[in-house]
Amino acid sequence: MKYIKQYLFLFLVGLLAFSCSEDLLEQKPKSFFAPENVFIDASGYEAGLVTMRKALTEGVTGSRRHYMVGEWSASEAGTPTFQMDWFQTTPFFDRYYTFLPLFTESFEFIKNANVVIGRIDDIEWEDESTRNAILAESLWHRAFWYYWLINSYGDVPFVGEEVRGVRLDYQTHSRWAILDKIQSDLEYAVQWLPETAVPGAITKGAGNHLLTKVYLANLEFDKAIESSSAIINGNYALVKDRFGSEGDIAEKNVIWDLHRPENKNIGANTETILAMVDRFEAPAGAQTAGLYTMRHFHGSWWHSSIRDSQGLRGTFDSGPRYDSLGRGNPDMISTPYGFYDIWEENGFDYMTTPDLRRSDVNWIDKHELVYTNPESVDFGKPVNPMYMTAPQDSVYKHFPFIFYKTYQPQQSPTAVPMGGNGDWYIYRLAETYLLRAEAYYWKNQLDAAAADINEVRTRANALPIDASDVTIEYIFDERARELFLESPRHSEMVRVSYIMASQNLGGYSLESFSDNNWWYDRIMEKNIMYTIKPIVIGNTPAIAPFHVLWPINNNVITANTLGTINQNEGYVGAENNVAPLEVVE
Repeated sequence: MKYIKQYLFLFLVGLLAFSCSEDLLEQKPKSFFAPENVFIDASGYEAGLVTMRKALTEGVTGSRRHYMVGEWSASEAGTPTFQMDWFQTTPFFDRYYTFLPLFTESFEFIKNANVVIGRIDDIEWEDESTRNAILAESLWHRAFWYYWLINSYGDVPFVGEEVRGVRLDYQTHSRWAILDKIQSDLEYAVQWLPETAVPGAITKGAGNHLLTKVYLANLEFDKAIESSSAIINGNYALVKDRFGSEGDIAEKNVIWDLHRPENKNIGANTETILAMVDRFEAPAGAQTAGLYTMRHFHGSWWHSSIRDSQGLRGTFDSGPRYDSLGRGNPDMISTPYGFYDIWEENGFDYMTTPDLRRSDVNWIDKHELVYTNPESVDFGKPVNPMYMTAPQDSVYKHFPFIFYKTYQPQQSPTAVPMGGNGDWYIYRLAETYLLRAEAYYWKNQLDAAAADINEVRTRANALPIDASDVTIEYIFDERARELFLESPRHSEMVRVSYIMASQNLGGYSLESFSDNNWWYDRIMEKNIMYTIKPIVIGNTPAIAPFHVLWPINNNVITANTLGTINQNEGYVGAENNVAPLEVVE
């Protein structure tokens, strides 16, 4: 079994045949473990599911693929540190961006699912329910990546079968056609997914959660209420009492407990719907490089450019402070929207709010970033960014950290503190409540929407809201308070932008989507970086409405010589687009 799993990981993560990435040109070791030798019994198919679950870990966190960086960098709450000028984000990927490979890498993961789906009846199943459960989970994984793709890139090709030879005739499908397809797949899947499963496996709850998002995207609001209610009224409950590994530390709170990595997959956490599994003690083939959350989302507080009032180095990359705050080198600059603005309600601000999600024990604020050089005359005092060698760099070296989510020690005593191995939420019940609140909002049932929002707020000790407070803007403020860095942001904003355009709300329309959309207007209203325009690492923040959708790698388009893969409007190559296919065959 060990060798089967190792083979599956190597074999099933190939790119689509049309991809021309450098990885495709590398020499790959050959193996006698062909799929025909793997998918010979139920255990072989189970190994395929293990590969798909591993893709969730690889796709969401880590040093190489950290798509949450992109999701929050393309929002009101962040900007990309090394490329704040979105006009340099091109189909040729000639600048640094960690998340743009999402397109080709998602198709790697989709291929894994397609192999199992296409070969599900290659054997005689002793138990038909086992066959259906494996097929259901495979359909879920495929739908998961397609949902992310269509809310990042819009129209994309739908590949629903295993590609066993060279294909150069792919065609773009409309986002709506893909939504219809994955909705149908998920409706089948939730019938066969189990109520409970081992950590990291897909359950009926995870099926209904993803289906709720798909229903919302497809304007099926009544069905979204039904699928989310199946979760809320089921075997899950918001965690309201102290629990887990640090539940006896008096100065902490339930929000801290909820986000300890070791607490995310334990029985006492009744809120977890799906959390990936990432353990330091895992075998070498299953272990990752860690979450990398302290690297990606903490400022460079330790850097040699941090100087004291006498011009001497003020902080060091060593010692207990270094171990706890980590070696931040952020790919995302957090903005005041996330760490200040959304906490200014009911007469409170970020320092006085009773909301536990912004309590002092859960965050590291600027005044807590202090000089750590014992030889400095300013030792122990808060860092003054004006003393930095380049004070304008303070925007990425000196900002608050959402410590309760990002902190994870390195388990290896010799490792650089980037954010060690730990489990990470994919879905939890708090988001389900906010999704149902959104469905109620679109149906103008504001009392019901407020009630769901208040379930989340009161657990966090925040003051409840009234029905008159409910807007789509407020719902996304609440998502930022509850789900910051945890749940995708950009793709969910794109989903809402499509909903508003489809219903001609707010002056938006599908016909002018690339020129006028809710995502862009909200960013320009909330993200101060695009109004003050600081020059950081040689680039100045700039963004346009068409950046709502990301560019598709030009190599993918030009290699597809017998078909047409469309480029998104606003990018080079869009002039060659053709009408997308409106039905998935």
